[in-house]
Amino acid sequence: MGARPLWQGRALALIGIVLVAFSLRSAVASLSPVIDHISRDFPVSPVIVGLIGAAPPVCFAVFGLVTPLVERRFGLERVAVGALALMSLGLILRGFAGDSTSLLAATVVVFAGVGAGNVLLPPLVKKYFPDRLGVMMTLYSTMMAVSTFVPPLVAVPVADSLGWRVSLGLWGGFAVLALLPWIALLIGERGRVDKASAPADVVLDPTDGVDDLTDAAAVATGPIAIVPASPRAFGRLWRMPLPWALALVFGTSSTMAYVAFAWLPTMLVDIAGVTPATAGFLLSLFALAGLPCGLLVPILIVRFQATRPLFLFAVACGVVGVGGLLLAPTAAPALWAIIYGLTAILFPLSLVLLSIRARTPESAVALSGFVQSIGYGIAAVFPLLIGLLHETTGGWQVPLIVIMGVLVVSIPAGLVAGRRRTIEDEWEARHGRW
Repeated sequence: MGARPLWQGRALALIGIVLVAFSLRSAVASLSPVIDHISRDFPVSPVIVGLIGAAPPVCFAVFGLVTPLVERRFGLERVAVGALALMSLGLILRGFAGDSTSLLAATVVVFAGVGAGNVLLPPLVKKYFPDRLGVMMTLYSTMMAVSTFVPPLVAVPVADSLGWRVSLGLWGGFAVLALLPWIALLIGERGRVDKASAPADVVLDPTDGVDDLTDAAAVATGPIAIVPASPRAFGRLWRMPLPWALALVFGTSSTMAYVAFAWLPTMLVDIAGVTPATAGFLLSLFALAGLPCGLLVPILIVRFQATRPLFLFAVACGVVGVGGLLLAPTAAPALWAIIYGLTAILFPLSLVLLSIRARTPESAVALSGFVQSIGYGIAAVFPLLIGLLHETTGGWQVPLIVIMGVLVVSIPAGLVAGRRRTIEDEWEARHGRW
């Protein structure tokens, strides 16, 4: 059996995956452009803004570890519904925040759901579209990119006309819409479980043929059997340079993104003299610069082994963009935002390296957990640190220098990560058989 149309017997899953992908990033990008509006109603200190900026990577790290355990107990669809319910609740509650503490609390609820959604989305794609993995991965990656640059583009105009509460709360509507297909699938699966005689669990292995998996995956009701990370493999990663290099590259990528989403609009208003609406537009340009990266970078790495050139190009763009904001912020703020936005190259680069720097699924799972836990931990520090430095120094010069320093310090890690070898190769060269 060959690949079948995306919508044949799985239209609800297709709609649900697209809406989930849109909701995951819109939650991140919709707040910072309207901080100026919120501050007119109640004070939002730089520390609170920094904590809000740190919430995504912290929640991604925590719920990235917890979600697979919960998913094994309750199944993909049920956990997806729970994650979307958390996102919807948090996004709506942000619009009702009465002070900075409640705003921060609602944001944590949002990103608890987003952290779980990040983990669930790839297995959902594998479960319902085993014959269309490439198309679906491209589709949901593109939707996540679109939902990164659209919210800052419309957040301030909506806040100007309808108020910041509506501007924040409306994104909860998309999360509620994303809930509906998965609730319908749960109801439909409950009926199929009563009639089905097939085993509930389906193991999806990318190396298997799609003939046996396509129909089975479409009606599977239990969780996907995921290869567990071996404690032995995970323990070995701490003793090798390559996993640490990959973690630092991933951490640098996440730091650039979350610092920008937390602080770039405020920074541009202060140092470039632009309006909040223009600052939101410039944040949108920053995000838009990353859209082609997700499509081109994997091809350039897999086919042309361009890891090091791409890494160095991304770092150079970051240094130039941040340097422009530091030395000539009013000269060309749009240009600096776009060039700085090309640091987004580092994100798909990191994800591809997680796949090709391990030989087996077991070691790839261990490597992914190691890299993302440490990387998100690094990224959680800097939005808060940038806020504290801004509050302490009263300006943006020192924070911008620190951002440039992070990029420069990451260069040795990028060069190590660019070596064409796996973690098994590195272990065997040092210690013998893996």
